[in-house]
Amino acid sequence: MLCIYFTFQSSITLHENTLPSNEQIKTDHVFPTSLLSSRKFDYNNDITSVDQPPPYNSFETQKVIDQPSLYDHDVKEETTSFHPPLEGGKVNEPEIIEGLAKDFDITWGDGRGKFYENGDLLSLSLDKYSGSGFQSKNEYLFAKIDMKIKLIPDNSAGTVTTFYLSSNETSHDEIDFEFLGNLSGQPYTIHTNIYCQGRGNREQQFYLWFDPTTDFHTYSILWNPRRIVFFVDRMPIRVFENMEAFGVPFPNRQAMRIYSSLWNADDWATQGGRVHTDWSHAPFVASFRNFSAKSCVWSYGSSSCGSDPRPTGFEDAWLMEDLDSSGLGNIRWMQENYMTYNYCNDKWRFHDGLPKECTIRMPTREGQF
Repeated sequence: MLCIYFTFQSSITLHENTLPSNEQIKTDHVFPTSLLSSRKFDYNNDITSVDQPPPYNSFETQKVIDQPSLYDHDVKEETTSFHPPLEGGKVNEPEIIEGLAKDFDITWGDGRGKFYENGDLLSLSLDKYSGSGFQSKNEYLFAKIDMKIKLIPDNSAGTVTTFYLSSNETSHDEIDFEFLGNLSGQPYTIHTNIYCQGRGNREQQFYLWFDPTTDFHTYSILWNPRRIVFFVDRMPIRVFENMEAFGVPFPNRQAMRIYSSLWNADDWATQGGRVHTDWSHAPFVASFRNFSAKSCVWSYGSSSCGSDPRPTGFEDAWLMEDLDSSGLGNIRWMQENYMTYNYCNDKWRFHDGLPKECTIRMPTREGQF
């Protein structure tokens, strides 16, 4: 069968001064709550280089304090029974068809998700009534995707911003980036997870080595027939190998869309639910731009890459992309310095034995990163 490779890209120049301010989006809803006192974490002063992990007095203690509940959530949007539109209601605006609007539809939030700069910028906002979200127009069966994201600044405790792939089957597949907010000055937690045939429980969490709220940073997922790799600013932080030959499920049969959402999860997201959302800081806003994808688009029951996707040249080499020794070294460095949770080390949780992928010795690496 002829393999047709599909690539599309929304490549946009960054214009910081055109970002909408919170005041442009802000509502008048105020719900003051008290904040827990906390040691302030200064990215600029406390981390002077990428060779240093967050300087907590007891890093192991901090891991326990910030560990959210890992077992009870797979919902990516949280709403209430009443979702008033933003102040002023909906207005007749010209349809935006360029930039991110070519690839994504805003699917919920009653006006809380918006395109700016003729579609080059997309923002999601959250207030005490509702969050917001968008999804890709296309479905994919394997892809390498990049998105630049600027996360909620200041006090983002209780909020969750997501960027993930998911199928719509009952026993669904899913590949997750979730960004868990924190008190002002405290580091964001990146929560990653992989669902295969409806089963997750493959969580790994990391702190970032920079402040993700002052500028846009690139978050990427490589999903090809052999492996899944998570990247932050082109640096790999996690790899999940295809080990079906050893009886480990791998997501390779269900087409997935790209989703993103911003929602309230203060029952678990920050310090295990001990710190709640302070609505006096609402609306909370996350921004997205510069999406790109190399992909096998799934349409009408078939893939644009054919029934047996294989690279035919440089453009689709991502279908066989692997990590070299440098990439594997980067992952080990991330785990040693910034990882706060790894399901493969949680013998208390898996008291009957760790998942199989955690114990399999691959030819070039030990177990599952």
